[in-house]
Amino acid sequence: MTSPRPQGELTVERMCVLSGVSRAGYYRHWKRSAPRQEETAVRDAIQRIALSNRRYGYQRIAAQLRRDGFVANHKRVLRLMRRDNLLCLRRRPFVPVTTDSRHSWRVVRNLARGLVLTGLDQLWVADITYIRLAEEFAYLAVVIDAFSRRVIGWALDLHLRADLAIAALEMAIAERRPQPGTLIHHSDRGVQYACRDYTSLLEAIGIEPSMSRVGNPYDNAQAESFMKTLKQEEVDGRDYRHLDEARAAIGIFIEQVYNRQRLHSALAYRPPAEFEQNLQQLAAAARRPQAVAIATSL
Repeated sequence: MTSPRPQGELTVERMCVLSGVSRAGYYRHWKRSAPRQEETAVRDAIQRIALSNRRYGYQRIAAQLRRDGFVANHKRVLRLMRRDNLLCLRRRPFVPVTTDSRHSWRVVRNLARGLVLTGLDQLWVADITYIRLAEEFAYLAVVIDAFSRRVIGWALDLHLRADLAIAALEMAIAERRPQPGTLIHHSDRGVQYACRDYTSLLEAIGIEPSMSRVGNPYDNAQAESFMKTLKQEEVDGRDYRHLDEARAAIGIFIEQVYNRQRLHSALAYRPPAEFEQNLQQLAAAARRPQAVAIATSL
């Protein structure tokens, strides 16, 4: 009776002798089969990512593959997705008018244009879009931290009154508790953001208001980008029966998918929550040497 050998002790040459095959024949077989096995594994991973994230394009799938430990650039991912018929055609969504800038309230100047951000809670951007239900329309207001792209406040209701935008702003304030005089709030010129109730809340918290130029969506690009993502990856193809169903589904998308799972190209393909956590860790690490220096001097 022979005792078992530890794994990895036998050489390729010895295993070939025991198996009755030539070493050259073994390497010829390995060269033919190993690339196929590796490509099969990559294709399987691509299909799993594409099915679980049905609106991901090939670049985000390539980024997710790298996070999962695969070596595959975006060109190869595009080729494999085309071969497996995983590429989708996206419809251009219809966007109704949700901004009424014909009002008598004061319009403030654009403070966000050219602003260089260095951290969180320096610039918040806000916007409103429509959500189609089975028999009516609902409206979604959001507040986003422009540095991390994280949605920090949102509200969904059946009206376009200022209460909708105020509810989203109040959620953001409760979540972040910004320091007075350190934050700019940027929006379009809609009546919801220019009215007295909204501007009074900004003033009470010490937030400086800012508004886009007329007819220039690029002034509020971060909010526009989120609305496009929401429509493509959650709303399109969904049939919300009523407001409560839409509120629950969109809430899950914002809090669990967009903020915590979805990879953002502007954040080096990281989710906003992970990006903010890394910032906090770096800030804590930077404070430790200072604390040690102070303790030593005492």
